[in-house]
Amino acid sequence: MSKFVIAVYVDNKAGVLTRVTSMFTRRGFNIDALTVGETENPDYSRITITLDGDDYMRQMMINQMKKLYNVKKVEVLDDAPITRELMLIKVKNNRETRSDVLDATNVYRAKVIDYTATELCIEITGDPTKIDAFVKLMEPYGILEMCRTGIVALERGAGTLLNK
Repeated sequence: MSKFVIAVYVDNKAGVLTRVTSMFTRRGFNIDALTVGETENPDYSRITITLDGDDYMRQMMINQMKKLYNVKKVEVLDDAPITRELMLIKVKNNRETRSDVLDATNVYRAKVIDYTATELCIEITGDPTKIDAFVKLMEPYGILEMCRTGIVALERGAGTLLNK
């Protein structure tokens, strides 16, 4: 089993995401991360799916997705794609730990986006391993709430997924 990322270009229409994700559900596969957004062309959306599986499962999912009507292109991003994730995290703010939390925020190139006497809300982007490390570092200070976007990814080099 290995983790892989699939990029799917679909028509930007209601119900398309449901059709794509229900295909995974029907086959009993778990999606680790899912992000969706409009592309440079507003007629299309790009779905980035991260999951664990073997080569057989990966090929089966690609073949099944290609059969869906609103799917325009499906590709596994194999060659070390550029991946990023965004997280918002709210941690306790108190006099004793404030400077440590702010120092860690600077080291991780994150930024404080909301500050109250009792809470700090921090925005951090980067590779998922960087996000994981920041979460682990913040745990002793008291994580109150957090939200992660999931991975977005692009292939390295020239060209675009639709024009291959």
